[in-house]
Amino acid sequence: MNTIDASELPALSTDESIRYSRHLILPEVGTEGQRRLKAGRVLLVGAGGLGSPSAMYLAAAGVGTLGIVDFDTVDTTNLQRQVIHGTSDVGRPKLDSARDRIAEINPHVVVEPHPVRLTSANAREIVRAYDVVIDGSDNFPTRYLVNDACVLEGRPCIYGSILRWEGQASVFWAGHGPCYRCLFAEPPPPGEVPSCAEAGVLGVLPGIIGCVQALEAVKLLLGQGDALIGRLLLFDALRMRFREMRLRRDPQCPVCGDAPTVRELIDYERFCGYTPADATPETHMSDAIPEMTPTELKARLDRGDKLTIIDVREPFEWDIGNLEPQGARLIPLKQLPQRLGEIDPDEEIVMQCRSGARSAQAAGFLKQHGYERVWNLDGGILAWSDEVDSSIPKY
Repeated sequence: MNTIDASELPALSTDESIRYSRHLILPEVGTEGQRRLKAGRVLLVGAGGLGSPSAMYLAAAGVGTLGIVDFDTVDTTNLQRQVIHGTSDVGRPKLDSARDRIAEINPHVVVEPHPVRLTSANAREIVRAYDVVIDGSDNFPTRYLVNDACVLEGRPCIYGSILRWEGQASVFWAGHGPCYRCLFAEPPPPGEVPSCAEAGVLGVLPGIIGCVQALEAVKLLLGQGDALIGRLLLFDALRMRFREMRLRRDPQCPVCGDAPTVRELIDYERFCGYTPADATPETHMSDAIPEMTPTELKARLDRGDKLTIIDVREPFEWDIGNLEPQGARLIPLKQLPQRLGEIDPDEEIVMQCRSGARSAQAAGFLKQHGYERVWNLDGGILAWSDEVDSSIPKY
């Protein structure tokens, strides 16, 4: 990344020289290195768990321009880990909250907001305007999209992933090492890998992985050190253990291989098994499965209809809040094949989970095994809390 001639680098103001004084005395940084950081342009995909610490530390380090792609708003459940946002920001666009926090950290940093969903139509144009891309996304279609856009535009992609107590990080840079597809040639089936909303994540964990991503971005901009190219860093927070896997470029990779077949961005929702193109995992898995709203379920229960409610969440989720007073029973999704005999096929059944995704998958499984009167609770227990009983905690 160290390609700009020193004579073309922006100068440091007196205030900046004081602010970055601890950088300036580092032999690997110095005045020229800090000017390179000031000239640097980093794109953050997402202002969530990973993007929050990355953005804050890049701003503090003096990276001159930070682009942020995000179209979400701050939710109370974000605050446990998305440290760039505060309690007073709940309900605000994450871009606004992040911009204000970055300005407070370092007013010399320019924030370029992209309040859009990253898609095949806009990703290349956005990516090519930056030197480095930090992928803080939380879904497979976006990860493949960011990877392919970076390969096609010749940009390094700093990858991070978190779930429960474990995290991963690497630098994918075609021409210098493998890309994301070299590691994960095919995406997992929809619903196979739970999201953080379903499986949980320790709040400190994205801070650690996000800081690793920020560190790699700084090193690339400086042209110093050994980047995580060709290496996958694995972190186990419970055991406080870092491990490393060597990665190799796949000559058969369809995007960065010797004879690439992906020369333009594709439909990543369909590639990852989500159809139609604008579907989410929840809508895909609920295809052909009738849905019942919480309000409809409450009305039917109130008039005495006989319904069997099966909660397919994990026991710890059941303990947070459940529909046991309405007759719900807990059969975790992974136990469903072995406990199918506990569900009477002659009964009318309502499958329920947190948001409707896993229960749609479970309802489809019952349908495949001959159960005819099966419903999916639309929106899950979160929607029940919104529409019927707000005393049930949301998580």
